[in-house]
Amino acid sequence: MEKASLSYDEIFEIYFACRATKRRAAGALAFEIDYERNLLELCDELNQRRWKPGSCNCFIVEKPVKREIFAAPFKDRIVHHILIDKLNPCFERFFIKDSFACRTGKGTLAAIKRLSHFVNSATRNCKKESYILKLDIKGYFMSINRTLLYKKLERFIQTDYRAYLCKKSQEKGQGKIQKGGWIFDLAEIEEKISFVTYLAKEIVFNDPTKQVSLKSPKSAWKGLPRDKSLFTAKQGCGLPIGNLTSQVFANFFLTEFDHYIKHTLGIKRYVRYVDDFVIVHESKSYLKYLIPKIRTFLKDELGLTLHPRKIYLQEAKKGVPFLGAFIKPNLILAGKRIQKNFAQKSEQFERLAHDHKPSRNEKIAVLASINSYLGILRQYKSWKLRVTVLKKHFAEHLSKHFGLKKNALKLEKKKWK
Repeated sequence: MEKASLSYDEIFEIYFACRATKRRAAGALAFEIDYERNLLELCDELNQRRWKPGSCNCFIVEKPVKREIFAAPFKDRIVHHILIDKLNPCFERFFIKDSFACRTGKGTLAAIKRLSHFVNSATRNCKKESYILKLDIKGYFMSINRTLLYKKLERFIQTDYRAYLCKKSQEKGQGKIQKGGWIFDLAEIEEKISFVTYLAKEIVFNDPTKQVSLKSPKSAWKGLPRDKSLFTAKQGCGLPIGNLTSQVFANFFLTEFDHYIKHTLGIKRYVRYVDDFVIVHESKSYLKYLIPKIRTFLKDELGLTLHPRKIYLQEAKKGVPFLGAFIKPNLILAGKRIQKNFAQKSEQFERLAHDHKPSRNEKIAVLASINSYLGILRQYKSWKLRVTVLKKHFAEHLSKHFGLKKNALKLEKKKWK
């Protein structure tokens, strides 16, 4: 192979970016002990097409909802970042403006604000009657057909990614103008396409259930629906929750559906965050008409099933729960789950301070946790909630250690020894 698909400079840069959010993880620490040698070996493995996904850790988390998580080894996480780093510029051109998740500047808060804008626009700030249709895909991650996903990715790489590489070559002055258009170094472009295709294929068709270490007792899976576990997914279906590639590929897989909604059906007020999507429209009958069309498209084109028990159709003035918030015309409220968790966490810390004098580390944990909740809640209309909860639980014991900033926006530490 004359030209390497991946340079040492590239893999070191991606490693440091990947490490930034996982530095305290055991796998990241073990890799870091001799990271230079490990990275050089990994780079050679990738360039020689010898890399294969390793064994995952699998465990159950209970909050915010019960989920099965597959944690890939740190070495594989670097590879995931390499692939997404190469494809992301093309994905961004392919994704519609109103799809959110795993995109820069397009997290949950951005999705909530976008939907709020659509609700306000449709109702003309409460002056006009409008309706909200919220839908959900049943067992989305476990229902994604890996063969279909790979075919879509392969086609995307051969067309969009190829066009992107040619354009980058042109911008760098690496192509030549001849009669009939630009001429590029096709060998180099084909090598890059081959490399990205290789990574995509290895990752998409990897079945982590075949080499896995369970970090939760088997009893922890009790109560988890079968369509939420990779162990009980249909043959050839399912992406592991916990991998960067799974999150991005899940977004990519539904982009064809996004274009159907926006361009074929011509719907303007549409927001999607992973598999939760909402449409706002002035006509209730039109939204009812859309449901079977959406169900048919998802089934026929993507092999997905609309969740029969998660069809929400209401007047906009009644509001809609979305990504932990509750959205009404000209109003965004904190959802019931975050309200409950905030109150429970505050009560838990109050009991801690009542039982004994908190250590410095315990106080740091309180400060970080409560301020995290306050940072989220301040994005919504929640002043009364913040004041009520904090005055109730911080009035006596915790007030010895913390001060409360005006308007209940932030806890501040008092002088600690």
